[in-house]
Amino acid sequence: MSAEPDGPEDRLRRFATIWSRAVFPVTSTSSTRPEFEEQLLPLARRLSEALRARTFDADEAKAVGAALVAAHCTDPDALTRSLDCVDAYLVLYCGEESAPQDDLRTRASRLQHAMAAGYAQALRERTLAEQEAIAQAALRAQGVVAQALHASEARFRAVFEGAAIGIGIADLEGNVLQSNGALLRMFGGSEQGVRGRRFQEWTHPDDAPQTWRLYEELVRGEREHYHVEKAFYRPDGTVLWTNLTVSLLRDADGNPEYQLALMEDTTERRLLNLRLRYEATHDALTGLPNRTLFFERLEKALSAGEGQRFGLCYLDLDGFKTINDSLGHAAGDRLLVEVADRLQSCATAPGEMVARLGGDEFVALTTGPDTEAEVDELAARIMNVLLAPVRIDGRELTVRGSIGIVEGPAGERGPAEVLRSADITMYRAKSAGGNRFELADPEADARAITRHGLTTALPAALERGEFFIEYQPLVHLGDGTVRGAEALVRWLHPQHGVLGPDQFIPLAEHTGLIVPLGRWVLEQSVRQARDWRELYGDGSPLRINVNLSPCQLTHPGLVQDTVDILERTGVEPDALCLEVTESALIGADDDLLKPLRRLAEMGVDIALDDFGTGYSNLANLRRLPVSILKLDRSFTQSMQQFPADPVDLKIVEGIVSLAHSLNLAVTVEGVETGAQAEQLRILGCDTAQGWYYARPGPPERLHELALVDATG
Repeated sequence: MSAEPDGPEDRLRRFATIWSRAVFPVTSTSSTRPEFEEQLLPLARRLSEALRARTFDADEAKAVGAALVAAHCTDPDALTRSLDCVDAYLVLYCGEESAPQDDLRTRASRLQHAMAAGYAQALRERTLAEQEAIAQAALRAQGVVAQALHASEARFRAVFEGAAIGIGIADLEGNVLQSNGALLRMFGGSEQGVRGRRFQEWTHPDDAPQTWRLYEELVRGEREHYHVEKAFYRPDGTVLWTNLTVSLLRDADGNPEYQLALMEDTTERRLLNLRLRYEATHDALTGLPNRTLFFERLEKALSAGEGQRFGLCYLDLDGFKTINDSLGHAAGDRLLVEVADRLQSCATAPGEMVARLGGDEFVALTTGPDTEAEVDELAARIMNVLLAPVRIDGRELTVRGSIGIVEGPAGERGPAEVLRSADITMYRAKSAGGNRFELADPEADARAITRHGLTTALPAALERGEFFIEYQPLVHLGDGTVRGAEALVRWLHPQHGVLGPDQFIPLAEHTGLIVPLGRWVLEQSVRQARDWRELYGDGSPLRINVNLSPCQLTHPGLVQDTVDILERTGVEPDALCLEVTESALIGADDDLLKPLRRLAEMGVDIALDDFGTGYSNLANLRRLPVSILKLDRSFTQSMQQFPADPVDLKIVEGIVSLAHSLNLAVTVEGVETGAQAEQLRILGCDTAQGWYYARPGPPERLHELALVDATG
């Protein structure tokens, strides 16, 4: 037994060999079998390339079918055997092993249909060409006519009976006079179902409007032929779809005499196309329309005429990831199927549809002149059907969802803009607690789009040096001297101008960019501290305070980055204070506190920022590696009025007393008046910052304040 071919060319030749052996016995060629194989080899190569091409090209397969006719493979069995070979061996010998086999077999099936179409078309053209040749021969010589007509009739009869496509001849009244075997097989094999019937009886509800107009023009002699796609009813009630070509046959005087119909059965191809279309436009898991079909419907709704409106509900399930992570994706899929069924029951009115965009995201669309009320009702129905728990694997799962609603007149916005607004609104509902629906708000959309733009611009902004630092002085309440400053990062945005940290720090936290940004702020601030100490000498008490975000606290490189920056700049650790918010340390375990303890042991001060805004246990302060408490500005606001609230004064006095008993210094934020500063001094606070002393500004301003204090 010979070995299987190794290379692509060997496998291709093996396919051509099998093909030639199957088809050669039913050909009318004078070539030998090896010679015939050489004729099929380039055709096999074209099929192989079409199978593996990036995009499907039916013309290549049609050309192969036509080439079979040119190679005298006109026997019906030749086409049948060729298609059988392609079906059984093309993917085996010519397909790529790395490609999905189902995709290759689907493409091979489509190639077979195209081959059959090309074969039928070439055979039809050959028949017509022979008839034309016969007609020309009749004009040349009367003596040759009889012989030519005899030969033509014999050839036509052979083609007529052996053709793979259906052929029928009818008179001008539409009565079918003759039909070949292929046509009879298309209609169930019964001659009674074809012969003797009038062509006009074969109407179908799906006939194109121009079909019978073209027919009438042909029988009147106003056109020579026409081509349409037409459906017929078989005797058993099933539908036969065909590519129908009808030509007019004239007598010797040029008068219309007969009509010739050529039918190519396209039923399977049409069903395949419908199935492929369905698979391309419907979600495989839930059976709902997918993103592609939804966008088609949405675009149609948005381009409707004047007076038409649309309403869109964008649904995202709350907590679906938790179900996938805890119960597995199979349970998550069953939940999605159940949700899809429930949503489908909500959109049954005309102009309504439900689609799955992907994951746990669904959309419901309603159209018409009065969608303002209808879309709210649709959203309410959706929330209502989600109330009942879903039972999966013996567990009852509660289904919650957040919905963003967009409603408006057609013609004002495009599909992408509408879906973006619905998506933004849905996330607004989710951030408000979920299990609710929200209406789109153009102003909220604009803010969300701005946030998204800032998020995407953050990485490049750091590389382009668009960030800068302002410093707000820390003043000793006892003697009024400047003891240091808090570093506050700003973003000089090309379009939006100067942005404060509250506008971009949460975005940097969300994207993880806070780590490189925080490292940059730390290094720039420490360098500034070095410059200040060079101005005032090594004995200067000036210290720089830098904020640490929760994300930076958990970053494994925090301690090493801080050490590297201090060593690189030559600044002692006692010149640096790292501020951590109270909320970031609520319930902190030893692993989270370990980096802070290491920094504190080095001599870096740790300040507990925004103290008093969280729910931390005061006794818990003993285990935190902090040396400074920064009271939140909410404590100073009550001191703006005179007399100050005695309860607030007692609270601040108690906190200061507790802090001092634990050897912690107390800094107060938000001091705006001299009365506040004096009251805080009396209560025992150590340092303060606020607009009363100075707004955040460039480092030179701190130098000026320090000089004033020094000369004071």
